[in-house]
Amino acid sequence: MSNALMDKPQVDDVPPPSTPLAHRRMPNWSPLAIAVVSIALGIGVGSVAGWESRVQWGLIAALFFVVGTYALTTAVEGSRQAKDRVATSVVWVCFVLAVVPLVSLGWTTISRGSKLLDGYFLTHSMGGMTNLEEGGGLYHALLGTLEQVGLATVIAAPLGLLTAIYLVEYGRGRLAQAVTFFVDVMTGIPSIVAGLFVLAFWNLGLGFGPSGFAGAMALAILMMPIVVRSTEEMLKLVPNELREASLALGVPKWRTILKVVLPTAIGGITTGVMLAIARIAGETAPVMLLVFGNPLINPNPFSGAQESLPLYVWNQYKLGNTASIDRAWAGALTLIAFVMILNLVARGIARWKAPKTSGR
Repeated sequence: MSNALMDKPQVDDVPPPSTPLAHRRMPNWSPLAIAVVSIALGIGVGSVAGWESRVQWGLIAALFFVVGTYALTTAVEGSRQAKDRVATSVVWVCFVLAVVPLVSLGWTTISRGSKLLDGYFLTHSMGGMTNLEEGGGLYHALLGTLEQVGLATVIAAPLGLLTAIYLVEYGRGRLAQAVTFFVDVMTGIPSIVAGLFVLAFWNLGLGFGPSGFAGAMALAILMMPIVVRSTEEMLKLVPNELREASLALGVPKWRTILKVVLPTAIGGITTGVMLAIARIAGETAPVMLLVFGNPLINPNPFSGAQESLPLYVWNQYKLGNTASIDRAWAGALTLIAFVMILNLVARGIARWKAPKTSGR
């Protein structure tokens, strides 16, 4: 028996594996180095070819980045790892291609719009001006946008919220299917169609004149399906165990929805409403048809023509002179700031109303 144990090969006698477990790997800074070299090559090729567009330089640099990543990774790490790095490189290239236009638009708007954006510009209207001279402001447009978007929110948010509650909590049968179908249809309608509908019904049918309220109704039509869809998805994320626990305690269903379901989903619902507001804040077509525009301050949205920020930007840019184009860029910057403030407010409300957990 001892001879058999002695004849058995020991662990130290086992030869090492022929295939090493550790492979060569490229250093962590290699993607950055490849990107810098690719940008230099893209600029060089674009300059030699006589291309003046920086977009063409960027596309050539992106192509060099992907090809260079694949070639170097194949030589160092093998073809399998090269495919993984190429997929990562393509994702980064797509991300940069999506961010660059956004950054360029934001930089252009800020640099050109900040020339006039001051206290005077925000507190004065275009009343008594010829639109060809310098001066004036957008107070009348800002006031009109706040009133029109506010009225649209008052109309669309409750209707959209109640519709979503019906679809998630009560909706069964053909009526729910019909409501879902029409919500999907309304999501894709152009804004001009909503404006034409209100124009035919409110202005031509009932005989009312242009007003901010007419524009608000068209904006509410555009806002409502977004509120319904976002609220519906948020309500579906609420665990059914919370509903069952509340119902098991004898709480009525309507009170369960009011006290359990809605507080749990209030963060997502608020975010969806604010996204819908941001969606309609830049609409121009319904405002052109129903509000008409007004260089004077009209604080009454139910009577007379009003102005709005998108219509103000369009009217000023359409004039084509230097002063009006500067006012148009300042109006565009104000509109972007308005939407950003709405998003910040939405995040604040969502954090404030979010259900408290034991970890907080």
